[in-house]
Amino acid sequence: MGPLKPNLIELILGLIAFFAVFATLTKVLLPRIEKTLAEREEVTAGTLERAEEFRLEAQRIHAEYQAELSAARHEAAQIRQAAHEEGATLLAAVRAEGQRAREELVAAATVQLEADRVIAEAELREDVLGLATELAGRIIGEPLTDVDRARAIADEFFANTEANAKS
Repeated sequence: MGPLKPNLIELILGLIAFFAVFATLTKVLLPRIEKTLAEREEVTAGTLERAEEFRLEAQRIHAEYQAELSAARHEAAQIRQAAHEEGATLLAAVRAEGQRAREELVAAATVQLEADRVIAEAELREDVLGLATELAGRIIGEPLTDVDRARAIADEFFANTEANAKS
């Protein structure tokens, strides 16, 4: 009765117990295991399908975002271009206004300078006439009282000086 020659009753009882456990496992436990594995497979497949749906939805949203971003960039470029053109137009208008104001100021200053020159020339002629008359009176030793004659001489002198200056 060793391992090579087992006891027949023990062998039969062991085989009966083995087949009973095997039958129980096959009938009760294995269907439950298969059911659990099928449920897990179904859940996993459902999760994968949902994940694929989420991925597709995310791609769609990303594409919409990129399209909106591109449209916003395009609109911003148009706004920048319009602002640049408007700024150039305003700058040209301001420059034209400044040029016109400068020309008006130059014209007014030229008129004022000409008027001041005429006034200064007239005052200088009177001062020169007075000084010349006084100097001539000192040279002669008597005051000169013929102002009209002195004025005629001074006017003739100034006319000659202007004629020489122009030629």
